[in-house]
Amino acid sequence: MQQVRTRVGKYELGRILGEGAFSKVRFARNTETGQGVAIKVLDKYKVLQNKMIDQIKREISTMQLIKHPNVVQLHEVMASKTKIYIVLDFVTGGELFDKINDLGRLKEDEARRYFQQLINAVDYCHSRGVYHRDLKPENLLLDTFGNLKVSDFGLSALSRDIKSDGLLHTTCGTPNYVAPEVISGKGYDGTTADIWSCGVILFVLLAGYLPFDESNIIALYRKINKAEFNIPKRLSPGAKNLISRLLDPNSNTRITMAEILNDAWFKKGYKPPKFPKEDVIIDNIHAIFDDSEEYQVVEKKETQVVLGNAFELITMSQGLDLGTLFEKPMGIIKREKRFISKESPNNILSKIEEAVIPLGFSVQKQNHKMKLHCVKAGRKGNLAIATEVVEIAPSLVMVNFQKAAGDTLEFQEFYKNLTPGLQDVVWSSQANIEENKSV
Repeated sequence: MQQVRTRVGKYELGRILGEGAFSKVRFARNTETGQGVAIKVLDKYKVLQNKMIDQIKREISTMQLIKHPNVVQLHEVMASKTKIYIVLDFVTGGELFDKINDLGRLKEDEARRYFQQLINAVDYCHSRGVYHRDLKPENLLLDTFGNLKVSDFGLSALSRDIKSDGLLHTTCGTPNYVAPEVISGKGYDGTTADIWSCGVILFVLLAGYLPFDESNIIALYRKINKAEFNIPKRLSPGAKNLISRLLDPNSNTRITMAEILNDAWFKKGYKPPKFPKEDVIIDNIHAIFDDSEEYQVVEKKETQVVLGNAFELITMSQGLDLGTLFEKPMGIIKREKRFISKESPNNILSKIEEAVIPLGFSVQKQNHKMKLHCVKAGRKGNLAIATEVVEIAPSLVMVNFQKAAGDTLEFQEFYKNLTPGLQDVVWSSQANIEENKSV
């Protein structure tokens, strides 16, 4: 069969991993090295229209300062006349948030390992004059080996943002994770504010729930200001002590990074990070917003004849990472589901539409693609699912469901409820596929 592929510079673009208001994140492969990457594709017009130039420049400037094994890495930045391409690590293990949702809480040794990696990364960021300001489990990703990667520096601040009083003044972050001094509006130190957020994360890892959680924002901020929370009795004395010092509402007496690194509970089994050798330097960040030919790239459409079977296409759909054929990450909630069918694409789409409407979803169809939107909002907004039917051989297609927005656990529940209505069209299910791969 023929397949149209899109190339940008040395990267071959693949499936969409996620979508935002101004950008799409796509899987891509470096054709020179074979390495899988994630490319954040931003619409220049929308960025300009919404006055987001400074924010994008800040994010790029921030990420090029940080080269740490526990931070999602920036590889390069390119631009065309209409788009900006930010090339990042492709991290396959999902969010730490999903793992907590799946397991409820983590054992102390596992929580400690993630916390050690988090502190290593945040301490390094601070040493480079970078303050994250939105640390939370949703912004902590896991790689194939279960190592933590800090991501999303869109709200970060740099040393140059500090005012004459030596403080930052922009109130930002996720309410449940922000420090009391950030809420006060009187200015705050970026280091101590990030340490507070790390404390909330450690609490969540060990308890399985938030220390401060109120539906009323005023009541929430009152609890945060007074540091009103209860530490689970089952935690070890060392863990309890460290949490209490991290969640000290007085930023002047709150535990420092040096003290965290010297804490007895923290140091147990500690392994210092191994740093990569090379730094990424983007010579002129401003040029990507101009018409400078130095950063100009063009999206090229290439038609290729592809011969393959279902097994090969499924391998491609997982990022061309052959490691996934031999090791199955544990405790990670998947955002994709798929099955193989011998039915025609039109028949499959009709069956899916027939099955999802009773589940409370609206349907948009275009060619062999379908977007499903849940009418009722869930815990992380309305669940949205991208569905695609791809021909992989004569009379054989793969049907792929990918969560585009909303909560991953709700996506899992959706697919579980959907499958009984698709029994007539499923030839090989997700379970069969994974069983065949593990043989």
